[in-house]
Amino acid sequence: MRLEGKVAVITGAGQGLGKAYALEFAKQGADIVVNDVSVENADKVVKEIENIGRKAIAVTVSVDTREGAKKIIGAGIENFGKVDILVNNAGITRTAMLHKMTQEEWDQVIAVNLTGVFNCLQAAAFHMIERKYGKIINVTSAAGIRGTIGQISYGASKSGVIGITKSSAKELARYGINVNAIAPGVIETPMTEVIRGKEKFAKKYMSEIPLARFGTPEDVANVAAFLASDEASYMTGQIISVDGGLIM
Repeated sequence: MRLEGKVAVITGAGQGLGKAYALEFAKQGADIVVNDVSVENADKVVKEIENIGRKAIAVTVSVDTREGAKKIIGAGIENFGKVDILVNNAGITRTAMLHKMTQEEWDQVIAVNLTGVFNCLQAAAFHMIERKYGKIINVTSAAGIRGTIGQISYGASKSGVIGITKSSAKELARYGINVNAIAPGVIETPMTEVIRGKEKFAKKYMSEIPLARFGTPEDVANVAAFLASDEASYMTGQIISVDGGLIM
């Protein structure tokens, strides 16, 4: 198992991609800090991880403050003695066209999707720098590369994650810390139901995907597990698209 003995912190792990990362990492031998704002969802994922035979704890705070991020990383250190891997996955959407988006809708998305990534990355970096080891995976999106109608705040936040990834990779490389990002396309999660659930949107996106199918959470989790492992030790600052060829 490629993650045997590792400890991973995964934000937004209560459902969708975050849950898939948590379960795959557990299958690969890691103990998991399951972060989510939903107590019910986080507890369910913890139980699933324990059924796999690994240890897990739930930390139900938001990533949008530095205090929350410190609590998440601190829980990993306190309960497992270290944090080897951080997956910055927590994210939200607030759908609105440019001319209709409110200040609140913009601020909410940027606070979680962009500032939240910085908060958790910074909190983890202090610990990883001391240990001269760490694997950080930031979750961006095809929307951050190609843009998307009605999701300008989401696209902006995910483009920002790419910038964070490249800059932090350059800063942290000297400490033996790898920082990479995954850019999923249309994956079968609750967040993309608005696309997949409406025929005209589904047909439009499907026509642009060369592999002619929407992705599964497992498609993305397998790539994340590789990036979290020492097999990817010579990769940093990379943006890996897992999108069936959507942005090719």
